[in-house]
Amino acid sequence: MISAVVFDVGETLVDETREYGTWADWLGVPRHTFAAVFGAVIATGLDYRQTFQVFRPGFDLDRERQARADAGQPEWFGEDDLYPDVRPALTKLREMGIWVGVVGNQTVRAGGLLRGLDLPTDFIATSDDWGIQKPALEFFGKVIEAAGHPASEIIYVGDRIDNDVAPAKQAGMRTAYVRRGPWGWIHRAKQEVAELSDWQISDLNELPGIVGAENNPVQL
Repeated sequence: MISAVVFDVGETLVDETREYGTWADWLGVPRHTFAAVFGAVIATGLDYRQTFQVFRPGFDLDRERQARADAGQPEWFGEDDLYPDVRPALTKLREMGIWVGVVGNQTVRAGGLLRGLDLPTDFIATSDDWGIQKPALEFFGKVIEAAGHPASEIIYVGDRIDNDVAPAKQAGMRTAYVRRGPWGWIHRAKQEVAELSDWQISDLNELPGIVGAENNPVQL
């Protein structure tokens, strides 16, 4: 039985092309160059924040976020940055009576932006709201608490094995790996994807069918 579906944010719901492009601009490097280094960092298994260190050693992401805000260039995303399958998939899940949550490693500001989009969800929170980040198991414990359903009845949907699929699985949830964004493309062939994800999807609109099949199995 599936009672709840919980979504990561970046590259699951939100296309982060705009955001990382503005970081390249802030660093004063070509966007293509920034993207190439970003992909190389991910491919080698390093924390994506090491990308910034390549261009500016000693780079402090939190401090630079504040500097951007002070300069009138705060982090921002809007309706046009949502992947096109987001609203249809979330709407259909709620119509099916599924509890829909959105929880990812994001700032308080990003949480406000998400809530401002009026997505068809029951719950939205960020790691900064909770003071704990993925992949900590405590984060996923709070997801389970917020959903109000047993872990085995929750699907956590994300584009990363390390931050999403592996810890969600360890917490007892079902997992759906979405194959898009830098992590989704670069890591899609990894053995861990097959081992740890219950489903591998390319479009969020696959989820209502998955939930329907789980909740109403065909009796032979």
